[in-house]
Amino acid sequence: MSELRVVEICAGAGGQSLGLHLARFEHSLAVEIDETAAKTLSTNGRRLGWDMRVAVGDVAAVPEPGEQFDAERHVWNPDDYVGIDLLAGGVPCPPFSIAGKQLGTSDERDLFAWAVELVARLKPRAVMLENVRGLSMPRFAAYRQWVKDRLSTLGYWSDWKLLEARDYGVPQLRPRFILVALHDEEDARHFNWPEKTPYAGGVGDALYDLMNTHRWPGADAWRRKANQGIAPTIVGGSKKHGGADLGPTRAKRAWAELGVDAMGIANDAPNPKEHGLDHVPKLTIEMVKVLQGWLDDGDHAWNFEGRKTSQYRQIGNAFPPPVARAVGGAIRAALMRDGSPKDLAEAEAEAMQHEPIYVALKAADGPLSAKQLIKAAGGNIHLSEFEQRLGLLSRDFHIKTDGENEDRTYMLGAFKGFVGQGDHDRHLAFATARNRIS
Repeated sequence: MSELRVVEICAGAGGQSLGLHLARFEHSLAVEIDETAAKTLSTNGRRLGWDMRVAVGDVAAVPEPGEQFDAERHVWNPDDYVGIDLLAGGVPCPPFSIAGKQLGTSDERDLFAWAVELVARLKPRAVMLENVRGLSMPRFAAYRQWVKDRLSTLGYWSDWKLLEARDYGVPQLRPRFILVALHDEEDARHFNWPEKTPYAGGVGDALYDLMNTHRWPGADAWRRKANQGIAPTIVGGSKKHGGADLGPTRAKRAWAELGVDAMGIANDAPNPKEHGLDHVPKLTIEMVKVLQGWLDDGDHAWNFEGRKTSQYRQIGNAFPPPVARAVGGAIRAALMRDGSPKDLAEAEAEAMQHEPIYVALKAADGPLSAKQLIKAAGGNIHLSEFEQRLGLLSRDFHIKTDGENEDRTYMLGAFKGFVGQGDHDRHLAFATARNRIS
């Protein structure tokens, strides 16, 4: 049972793919909508001898259960991969990003709930989905609770954890919110989040050789300044917005403190014929690759297709390979049942608590008033906090109300997210703006 197979959705240019390969998973399929990113993944996979199919298109364009596959309408068929060892993916981040509007289920790019529903069809032994830190915040507490409840209904133990890339050998902060789920209870008892292996240096150490490629006389001074910290999160961005730069205003200030001009990406390292000691350099594509944790050794060097902006987005949107390798290794250990098993009840008690108002609404046999909901949720919530929580909840769920003022009652309605419905608003948004989906 040494060979473990993975289906990866929203695979991008292959950061997670490479990490999982290094964790000794073999890809049966990778699906990616961006043609250039998919070409990057397939080209590198062939060069490395991977036996992997890369399907290009909307990952959600699949036949209904029992429906015949139609190559004109469908990108892949989940029924071909039932019982796969691992379902993995980095579904789109903009619906949850702090840098965006955090529209959640209202964003046509949201595929997290759909990926969870895919678990019911694929029946994988394990699940690994990653996203941005924003998904861990109060705005999405009820969304997370829905995910956990749905996986529990399907027979999966699950856990979330916020990991930072710098704790796994990457010279960048890059917090990522990871969901891991396992179907077999004994596998779950053997799962432990990976031990930290922090990056020991700074940005200066990581990039010095590249920054000094042309013997720029300011390289040593730059190295000292850049070693004052690690890189802010590399922002790959969205097709809805402009070209390659290193992020919003706050991120640009952080880059400036490290001696980096964040207003764009350079074509080459500083040249002494053009740049003096006081030059503030921009990063090159090769430098961004290093900060994102892409390996540069001969066996696993990764080449990117497309123009500079496309390459930057492919690199910046990727799950850093060392982090994917660490989490993938932990999942592999669980599936192989390595190490000592843990008490699941104790682990569940320590797990992140999500949204008590959602839990109370879901458990209710009928409509409840605000006071009744607060009591059912533990009684430690003030009315103003209740109203705030309910407001956030209503962004991702339909809430049925009746009455006014103190007599108003509430009932939980349907989840608004896309889980594969044929009449969901996502289909129209996708059909009219496909080139902006990222």
